[in-house]
Amino acid sequence: MTFIKLETVQPPPGPPGPSTAPPAGPSAGSVDLQITGMHCASCVARVEQALAAVPGVRGASVNLATERASIVLEAPLAPERLAEAVRQAGYGARPVSGPLADAAAEGEREAERRSLVRRFAVAAGLSVPVVVLGHLGMLPGLRAIPLEAQNWIQLLFATPVQLWAGWPFLRGSWIALRRRTADMNLLVGVGTLTAYLTSLVATVAPAAVRGAGHEAHVYFDTAAVIVTLILLGRLLESRARASTSLAMRRLLDLRPRTARRVSGSDVEEIPLDRVAPGDVLLVRPGEKVPVDGVLLDGRSSVDASMLTGESLPVEVGPGARVSGATLNQAGSFRMRAERVGADSMLMQIVRLVQQAQASKAEVARLADRVAAVFVPVVISIAVAAFVLWFDFGPEPRLSGALLKLVAVLIIACPCALGLATPTALIVGTGRGAELGVLIRGADALESAGGIRAVVFDKTGTLTRGRPALTDVLPASGVEEGRLLAVAASVEQRSEHPLAEAVVRAARERGIALTEPEDFSALAGRGVVALLSGRAVVVGSAALLAGQGVDLAALEPERGRLEAAGRTVFAVAENGAPLGLLAVADTLKPGAREAVATLERAGLEVWMITGDNARTAQAIAAQAGIAPQRVLAQVLPGEKSAKIAELQAAGLRVAMVGDGINDAPALARADLGIAMGGGTDIAMEASGITLVRGDLAGVPVALRLARRTLQVIRQNLFWAFVYNTLGIPVAAGALYLLLREGGPVGPLFGWQGTLHPMFASLAMALSSVSVVSSSLRLRGFK
Repeated sequence: MTFIKLETVQPPPGPPGPSTAPPAGPSAGSVDLQITGMHCASCVARVEQALAAVPGVRGASVNLATERASIVLEAPLAPERLAEAVRQAGYGARPVSGPLADAAAEGEREAERRSLVRRFAVAAGLSVPVVVLGHLGMLPGLRAIPLEAQNWIQLLFATPVQLWAGWPFLRGSWIALRRRTADMNLLVGVGTLTAYLTSLVATVAPAAVRGAGHEAHVYFDTAAVIVTLILLGRLLESRARASTSLAMRRLLDLRPRTARRVSGSDVEEIPLDRVAPGDVLLVRPGEKVPVDGVLLDGRSSVDASMLTGESLPVEVGPGARVSGATLNQAGSFRMRAERVGADSMLMQIVRLVQQAQASKAEVARLADRVAAVFVPVVISIAVAAFVLWFDFGPEPRLSGALLKLVAVLIIACPCALGLATPTALIVGTGRGAELGVLIRGADALESAGGIRAVVFDKTGTLTRGRPALTDVLPASGVEEGRLLAVAASVEQRSEHPLAEAVVRAARERGIALTEPEDFSALAGRGVVALLSGRAVVVGSAALLAGQGVDLAALEPERGRLEAAGRTVFAVAENGAPLGLLAVADTLKPGAREAVATLERAGLEVWMITGDNARTAQAIAAQAGIAPQRVLAQVLPGEKSAKIAELQAAGLRVAMVGDGINDAPALARADLGIAMGGGTDIAMEASGITLVRGDLAGVPVALRLARRTLQVIRQNLFWAFVYNTLGIPVAAGALYLLLREGGPVGPLFGWQGTLHPMFASLAMALSSVSVVSSSLRLRGFK
C-alpha cells in the first residue's frame, strides 16, 4: 500500500529558499491521495508520470519509503480526478489527509502485512517438500518414488505457491502488460511463471517434450523458492520501512489529547482540537502544554527537550511564551492559547520534516531516470541470454537457457534503487527533528555536502541580540553596588535599550531602586536627574565634561573598554565621578565552541554585521573568528551581495541568520541556516532551521546533512553496483571464464552460473540491506 501526499498548503511569503518543489510560479495548493500496489522505483516513475500528465498539475514527487508524494497544482483540481489518473495507471487511489496515515490507512496497511505473512507462511511450508523432491529425490527412501510421480507431487505443492502465494506478482504482471508498462511485478511474475509453466508441460506431457529433442526437466523448486524468498524480502522490507518513520510518529505522539479550558471560575477538560486562539487554559504540574501560547499568571519550569533537544528546563513566568507538547514540571500556570492545530510549532516541525521527506536529491533523480528504462532493459537482457544459451550453450541447452532467463529476471532489483534515497531521507530528517535540526529538503542535504565557508550574522545570531551590562568600574572610594544603584535608579525612566540593560542588571542583583524626583533625557548624550536631592548625570564622557566632572582617573579604563567594543558611559553625583558602566551585545553561550568546531572541520568561518569595524572586530575576537574574515558596516540590503562575492571567490557558502534583513542573504547562500527564535521569513528562506536557536546546532546540522547525503550516495552506489554486477552474472557472463577448459577454470567448483533461487535470495536481501543501511542514521549523535 502506498500513500501520495498532496497537502493543501499555500506558498509562504518572502524570498524563495532552497526548495525541492516544482519550478517557481503561482500555486493552487495540493492534495493527499492514498494508493495501492506500488512496490519499486519503476512504479514510482509511472505514478509520477500519470499525475504530472493531468492538466493543472505543476509537478509530482512520489516517495516509495513513506508511501507518500507531494503534488503541486497550478489550478484547483478535485482529488478524485487525481485519484482516477492513478487508477488509470494501474493502481488504486483515494483521498486522505494528515501528516501520517489515518486509521483507515493504518488498517489497510496492517491487513496487507497480515496477508503478506500468511502468503509467506504458506509458501514456505509448501516449498519444503518441493525442494526436498527436487534436490534430494534420489536419496534412499525417496528413490522408490518414480520420477514422474515425484514431478506430480511437486506440481501439487508448487501450484498453490505459484497461483495463490504468488498471486500479487501475477496480478501485477497482468496489469503492467495491459498498461504496456514494466515493473518489478512483471520481472518476478514472468520469471516464476516461465519456470512453473515449463515444469507443468514437462510433468503433464513428458513424451511430447522428449519428442522435441529436450529433456523433461522440472523447475517447480525454482519457482516456489523464488516466490517464497521474495515474499520474505517484502515482509522484512515492510517492517524495516515502518521503523523509518518512528521519529515522525514520536513527534506526533508528543501532543496531549485534552486541554483544561478556564471559563470564569469553571475549568473544563476538552479535546485538543476544540481549543481556539484566545482560550484561557490551565496547565498543572506534570501535564503537557496543550498548544502554543503566552503565560498570563503563575511560574514554572518547562521541559522542551522533546521538541528542541535542549536538555535543561526553561524557567517561565507571566509574559513568557510556551510551545505545545512541552512538559510543565513544577508549578501551575494559566496561559492564553495563540497558535493551535496546524499553526503550532510542533505541527510546523512535522510539516517541514514531511516536506523534506517528500523531496528528491539530484542524485536520486538520476536513479529515477534509470528506473524508467530499467525493467525493459532487463527483459531484453533476459531474452538475449535465453537466445544465446539456447543457441550456443552446452547441453541441455533448453534447461540452461531457461534458468538464465529466470535468473536475470529475478535478480534485477528496481526496489533497491527506489528505496535508496527516501529511506535515508526519512531516517535522517526524523533524527534531525529529534535533535532540533529541521532539514527542509534533499537540496539542502546536497548543498551542505559542498559547504566550505559559514557566514554568521552578528546581532541575534552570534550575540544575544540585546545589550547587557558587562562591566561596573567604581571610582576610588565608591562601592560597586552604590554605583549601579544610582545609575539604574536614574535610567529606569529612560526607554533607551542601553538604559534597560543597566536596570535589568541591577534588578537581577537584587538592588533596590529609588524613584528620581526629576528626569531629563539628552538625545545621543545621556540623562540628568535629581535623585534624593542630589544631581546625577549618566552619559558620555563629553556630557560629563560639559558638566564639569573630572574623569581623568577613569580615562585609561574607558579607553580599554572602548577598544574592546563596549559602549561606555560615566556616572557622576553632585559633580563627583562615581565610576564607569560598560554595555555590549554579548556572545551567546557556546558561540566560541561552535566556531572552533566548524574550523576544526576545515571550514572558513566569517562574520557579517552592520556595526562599526571596532565593535565587529571585538565580537569576532571573542568568538574566535579571524580579523580578516569580518565583514563590518554592511547595510541590510548589501548582505546578499557580500555572500555573492564570497561565492565568486570559489567558496560554497552557508549563511546563518535570524532576522528579516537576513532573508535575502539566506536565500542567496548555497545553504541558509535559520535560528529557531528568529523571524518566520528567515526560516522560510533557509534550507535548515535550528529549532532551539543554539549555535552548537550549526556544526551538528552540517554533520547530519552530510551524513544523510553520504548514506544516500552509499545506498545508490550499492544498488547500482548490485544490479550492474548481478545481472551479467545471472546471464552467465562469467561462464566464458570459469567453465571447464576456460581461461580461468572453475572457482572452487563454480563455473560462473547462478541458480535462480540464489538470484531471488540476493534480490530480497538487496532491498533489506538498503533500508538497514538507512536505519544507521537513527544512531547519529
